[in-house]
Amino acid sequence: MKRPTVILCCALLGLAPAACGPGLEPESDGTGTAIDPDNPTITVSGQAEVYPEAMRLLAAQGQGTPVLEGFTLTLEEPLGVGVNDEHAVLAQGVVDSGGGFSVPGVAVNGIHLSLAARLEHEGFVRSSTILFDTVFTRTRPTLDLVGTRVWALPDAFHDALTHAVGEKAIRTRSEGRAGTLKEAGFILGRVVDASGAPRAGARLVGENNGVTAHIYYPSADFQSADQKLTSETGLFVYVHSGTAPEVFELAVKGEKVYMKRNVGAAPGAALVVTFHPAE
Repeated sequence: MKRPTVILCCALLGLAPAACGPGLEPESDGTGTAIDPDNPTITVSGQAEVYPEAMRLLAAQGQGTPVLEGFTLTLEEPLGVGVNDEHAVLAQGVVDSGGGFSVPGVAVNGIHLSLAARLEHEGFVRSSTILFDTVFTRTRPTLDLVGTRVWALPDAFHDALTHAVGEKAIRTRSEGRAGTLKEAGFILGRVVDASGAPRAGARLVGENNGVTAHIYYPSADFQSADQKLTSETGLFVYVHSGTAPEVFELAVKGEKVYMKRNVGAAPGAALVVTFHPAE
């Protein structure tokens, strides 16, 4: 069975980071000013952008790319937010006119498993993009994070993903609680190779068969989805149960260069994650 979010207690109780599982997502180059050990905070900067497949979908529908200027961006420990940890929200900022952001004062000690940036705005799915994951470094960040990328998921793209997976499958995985991905809660993931290109033919597995049964692979045209392998987009969708937040592990089957990742899902929200080879 999936582990409930109570597994976060090891981190919240201050145990060594290595004992619980965070490294950089490919969206960040990990350079910047070293932190002050007496005031362990970092600045996180980068770009907020509409998810690439969402941009193509909107363009095909004759719509322009949404402007993200003025969106609130929240830096958080995403798995802590799932259990209503009052310390999980670490800092907030605003996306500027060019889509950029720079958020100072992000408390490093609040990062236990990962650091994510959340976008929440009318017309978009509430979504958190993982920027830093301790599974790669076994420690918290020691430098400012620059060049990060945070993905926005327009409702139209959510609707296309829901169509691809299918209401019947979503209701099956949520035991009738939800008919859309947003209602159920979901993870949108992509598997990429060492160059950052999407990987076709990859298969994700959970820590047990129950987790794996919730994973779907949308076709490149988002007209359908199966439970076999990623398409040329490298995308997969995990459909949550529509119940309480849960934390669990996902891995790329048969490929040890991809680290197992701690991820989570909760109703009404999406977690955006990229699986890339460890260096």
